[in-house]
Amino acid sequence: MTPIDLLRRLPFAALLALLCALLLLPSAARAEVPNKDAVPAYAEEQTIMQAEHDSVARSPGWGSSASGKVHVDRNFLGQYGASEGNVILQRGGNTWRVLRNGPMATLSGTVLLVVPLLLFGFYLMAGPARVEQRESGRRIVRFTAWERLVHWATAISFILLAVTGLLIMFGKLLIPLVGATAFSWLAIISKYVHNFIGPLFIVCSVIMFFTFLRRNVFRRWDWTWIKQGGGLISHKHIPADYFNAGEKIWFWGGVVLLGLVMSVTGLILDFVTVGQTRYVLQVANILHIVGATLYIAASLGHIYIGTLGTPGAYEGMRHGTVDEEWARTHHEIWYQKVIDGTPGAAPPGSGPYGPDTTSPGRAH
Repeated sequence: MTPIDLLRRLPFAALLALLCALLLLPSAARAEVPNKDAVPAYAEEQTIMQAEHDSVARSPGWGSSASGKVHVDRNFLGQYGASEGNVILQRGGNTWRVLRNGPMATLSGTVLLVVPLLLFGFYLMAGPARVEQRESGRRIVRFTAWERLVHWATAISFILLAVTGLLIMFGKLLIPLVGATAFSWLAIISKYVHNFIGPLFIVCSVIMFFTFLRRNVFRRWDWTWIKQGGGLISHKHIPADYFNAGEKIWFWGGVVLLGLVMSVTGLILDFVTVGQTRYVLQVANILHIVGATLYIAASLGHIYIGTLGTPGAYEGMRHGTVDEEWARTHHEIWYQKVIDGTPGAAPPGSGPYGPDTTSPGRAH
């Protein structure tokens, strides 16, 4: 077997590993850990649970203040008041810790390792999208300076959040390499960067939503693009408007849906002094991990399609213009609207241009 053949088989092996991880995922998501299944984090918790187990008296009912059970699936030690400042120990905290550091970390890490391997294998098998004709040398404005500013501000803040979030989640694995002291500083810096960049990312995401909303409305021709998988494997060029159906799915599923999940849960975790309980924080943290995993995985696909997968696409977002032949090949409906002068089809100042010396054409 040649190295190329081995690489072609790699994505399937990676996918199999992911499926195995999912099948082996322990059922640790139960609301309250039974005594026999608990993994105590502290000696105090073990003592409480053993006392409950050995007690001959019936536990007070859910509605009794003597039970200490404020939430139906969480126990507290200590008097529960308007805030949780005087709660000594929350037994449900250990349930969250075991779930977060066990199955959630394993699943998240597996997904984020498998997705790049799948993309690499797909690139080896299918290769990049092709432009059948040589570049014309005539440029068409695709993105305005404002649109590019919004995109890159959102992208950079997202990358900072992704990197610092991964360090917070998996950073302890670096201790054998960098030492405990260096890691402690890395973790502290990551925490503050994550907490301060988070609100900025939310603002950027909201601005991006309104900036690109008009161009991300689904049309009847998008269904044709979806049915044919965008021609990613067949390399057949499917007519598309300003954004194709794949880009619209990324907009609504990634920027909007996952962005909303990350924003809401992130604000709950970032500003902890507005009355939310520890149980709410724990649920928010689990949802934050799930949302971040999906968002980062989807963004890797977005980055791949916008760079290696579709040569010329990155130039459009970096410089604001694309070659006329690229536009005709990948976004034929939009290109025809621009040529016909359809109002609102393209940003102001768009249209066929003369040779652009700043972005020389390349043969494909």
